[in-house]
Amino acid sequence: MPGSSNNHSDLEVIKQRKKEGIQIPLRHNVQARTNSTCFEDIKFVHNALPELDYEEIETSTNFLSHNFSAPIIIDSMTGGTPEALQINARLGKLAERYGLGMGLGSQRAGLRSEELAETYAIARKNAPNAFLIANIGAAQLAKGFSIEDTRKILKMIRANALVIHLNPLQELVQPEGEPKYRGVLKKISELASELDVPVIVKEVGSGISMEVARRLQLAGVSGINVAGAGGTSWAGVEKLRAENQKDKLKVRLGELFWDWGIPTAASIIEAKRGAPKVKVVASGGIRNGLEIAKCLVLGADMCGMAYPFLRKASVSQQALFEFANMIIEELKSTMFLVGAKNIQELKGSRYILTGYLANGTSSNR
Repeated sequence: MPGSSNNHSDLEVIKQRKKEGIQIPLRHNVQARTNSTCFEDIKFVHNALPELDYEEIETSTNFLSHNFSAPIIIDSMTGGTPEALQINARLGKLAERYGLGMGLGSQRAGLRSEELAETYAIARKNAPNAFLIANIGAAQLAKGFSIEDTRKILKMIRANALVIHLNPLQELVQPEGEPKYRGVLKKISELASELDVPVIVKEVGSGISMEVARRLQLAGVSGINVAGAGGTSWAGVEKLRAENQKDKLKVRLGELFWDWGIPTAASIIEAKRGAPKVKVVASGGIRNGLEIAKCLVLGADMCGMAYPFLRKASVSQQALFEFANMIIEELKSTMFLVGAKNIQELKGSRYILTGYLANGTSSNR
């Protein structure tokens, strides 16, 4: 029975952490302070003669053998706490109605409790046809999370793909974090070869470098989600959690590394250089349709947004629908202004790199 008590205690810790992972970004400013996505360094060349009507513009795309109405993924956010049930229910309805992809939060909690499994499974109930992405952390793989465990979380939401999230900074700052990464690459390679769904590896706000992207391509992954710096700081989130627990070391680490990471735009360039054969998802601080277009022109295949969708999902279903419609119209408006009738033409649009991107990463093609 002592073991059962410990399991219950561990589950309560996970539920509380997941709850705070929702509440803190909504109630506190944990966005980047000094770091930037560097989207401001990408300038489209305006086309005064687009030679097309706005109504002709088509935003549909294909990613990992699935058709999407727009190159947008509701990025991995939450699950594993009762507060996540309504959020994932609303996000699932959004994915289904608008033909978007959707990632779930880390699903380890769902294996520990049928009640918590429902906070993930609700997404599939509300999105029977959407592209859903299961999620597990690299730290859990390092601790021995098995292929059989992975198949269970895939089955939990009838997933179309698996995301393995890399979060060494978050694990370092998190009061109960597990900064153990030895053997993770080998585990990623095993899952990529053993599973019958695509494996995507994503960061959670600090970006993917060219060198890491190269290693992931060699490991056989199907996609890389760069999740660069410039948006929500998970070091900042964990710093606030550490303050509540009076953990002075973690508070100091969270403050010191609040803006740590590779800017999102730079990370897209890095990932494309390191892994040219792998699909790239851009995420990390994307806030509008113009920034989605900028990511695509740099070479991204899809774009993920989390915080903006979380904010709207906390308000109402209608707020979510209105926001998604606005984002897609912003993307279409950008396409009209560069004369791109479809996503493929948008990717070939002319642009200029300035500032950090011009000096520190790549020259314009």
